[in-house]
Amino acid sequence: MKKLQLLPVGNVDARLLEWLRQALHEKFHVPAEILSPTLDPSLTLHAERQQYHSSEILADMQRYINGSTWRLLGITGLDLYIPILTFVFGEAQMGGSSAVVSYHRLRQEFYGLPADMDMLANRLLIESVHELGHTLHLTHCHDYRCAMAASHAVEWIDIKDSGFCEDCLARALQTA
Repeated sequence: MKKLQLLPVGNVDARLLEWLRQALHEKFHVPAEILSPTLDPSLTLHAERQQYHSSEILADMQRYINGSTWRLLGITGLDLYIPILTFVFGEAQMGGSSAVVSYHRLRQEFYGLPADMDMLANRLLIESVHELGHTLHLTHCHDYRCAMAASHAVEWIDIKDSGFCEDCLARALQTA
């Protein structure tokens, strides 16, 4: 049976990763496992920006795909970017097998606020579902509560649900 495989990219909080594995298993109803060892992202660092190029990480992740992979989701605490944007929460191969999400800017501490592990976990789940949705050919949704709604700031993530709206769910089921 195909599995959703979570790939730690760099040093990742093990408790958060395990929580996410279980939550994604429940959301997508597929077996989920955490891969070992982690992916070393050091070659994707842009020294001047002090950020990691998410597209290069996605390309490097391809070597982890095997016959039992349903989807491969990279998880990182590093700050991600693509050249045309200041930062990204994640990136996915549209209709492909891989996506990567970062919880760097999902942490309350990034904004000078006290840590909130529950909020962080919820934001990470929403963004993970969002990026996995792109691998299922889903584009951004106009329903602001849908996980597939665009998120250009963390506040937009906080108003989204961790699941797909009815329209996105129907389209995802056609391609899954």
